[in-house]
Amino acid sequence: MPAGQAVGGTACTKLTGPYQRQVERWLGLKADGRQSAADCKEIAAFQKDQRIKPAVGYAGPATWSRMMLLAAREAPNAAGKCPVRTYRVACVDLDRQLTWVQKGEKVVFGPVPMRSGKAGYRTRRGWHTVYWKHKNHWSTLYNSPMPYAQFFDGGQAFHAVYGSIFTTVGSWGCVNLTLGDAKKLWNVLKKGDHVYVWGRRPGT
Repeated sequence: MPAGQAVGGTACTKLTGPYQRQVERWLGLKADGRQSAADCKEIAAFQKDQRIKPAVGYAGPATWSRMMLLAAREAPNAAGKCPVRTYRVACVDLDRQLTWVQKGEKVVFGPVPMRSGKAGYRTRRGWHTVYWKHKNHWSTLYNSPMPYAQFFDGGQAFHAVYGSIFTTVGSWGCVNLTLGDAKKLWNVLKKGDHVYVWGRRPGT
């Protein structure tokens, strides 16, 4: 996004981001949902510290996702929304756009950022089962690659994307991951493992 003003030597955007209010609240700023020079300075400083580019103070998906990840890293299931079972459960948190795998109370993968389905193509909530794994899958429906695809409900699957997952628009229903995270998850989940999806992606 374009830079607009310089604050303390940092190029800052004047644009209000889609996650403005949430980012302001997380940083302890006045959560009015409107960009200001002071907001931009603090957001840009956070972005620089977390190596988010461009660090221009825009409250976009990448910044909000990093904040959610940092808050959840130690105990992603602190709220108990993902059922604890003796077997592996892949937890898909649509509210925070995070996914992890737990066995009992032990987290064995993640949490990692993800991108779920957009409005009209929501990732289906509830219990599912991994029924097919296809490492080099190609979607004939959308004519696009789906590396490390692990299908759990019809055409919905965990899979990697080669572009950014940090977009305001969601997927066509799948749980999109970075290539590195999808590869790691491929080695964790097995056919027959359980998946639990809850919440709602912001904006859907």
